[in-house]
Amino acid sequence: MTDACFGHPRLAAIYDLLDPDRGDLDAYLRIAKECEARRVLDIGCGTGVFALLLADRGIEVVGVDPAPASLDVARGKPGGERVRWVDGDATTLPPLRVDLATMTANVAQAIADPRAWQSTLQGAYEALRPGGHLVFETRDPARRAWEEWTRDRTHQVTDIPGVGPVETWIQLTRVDGPLVTFRQTYVFATDGQTLTSDSTLRFRDREEVESDLLASGYLVTDVRGAPDRPGKEFVFVARRP
Repeated sequence: MTDACFGHPRLAAIYDLLDPDRGDLDAYLRIAKECEARRVLDIGCGTGVFALLLADRGIEVVGVDPAPASLDVARGKPGGERVRWVDGDATTLPPLRVDLATMTANVAQAIADPRAWQSTLQGAYEALRPGGHLVFETRDPARRAWEEWTRDRTHQVTDIPGVGPVETWIQLTRVDGPLVTFRQTYVFATDGQTLTSDSTLRFRDREEVESDLLASGYLVTDVRGAPDRPGKEFVFVARRP
């Protein structure tokens, strides 16, 4: 089931405006350049921010996401017609032979079910050409990022043009081993509507991810840090032989 923050039309429409700083994507753009990627698959593309950055650079992009509301936002953006948008996930792709597959931000962690995770890795593998790369990030569980997910630390009010003030906060609701569940709350000042979105992320350590990649046939060529979040993230670069 798609989280409401991506699947509810009212929330998908304001998603980018609530988190406008996407400096985290710069590292992925550099990796695409390193790989000399001309064809890229963006898994969990959401509202299309990264896919459109790639398309702006003349790269052929397929963006796949299971949330139609987010894809509608992506399609409606300037340049949206240059990307091939697919409603689904990495297990429901048309035949592809891309140079690079990506899962930016929380995408990899949001695939919390182990079977779905393995199916995603296999789907990405099949979409890559031989020698193509898969790149994604995941938070280092040793940093225990969820301990900061409280209303006091995450509360903000954002004045969105055409929408008005929107009050938001995140509250941790459950930690069950590697699974961390939290609720995002949105209050629209114009009409008082309150919407919530419950999400669960799986925190995998480096050894687990490397083992999963090897089991799916990849070669792990690099594990980097995220330049904008030093010491907090693992960025995995894996290659299909």
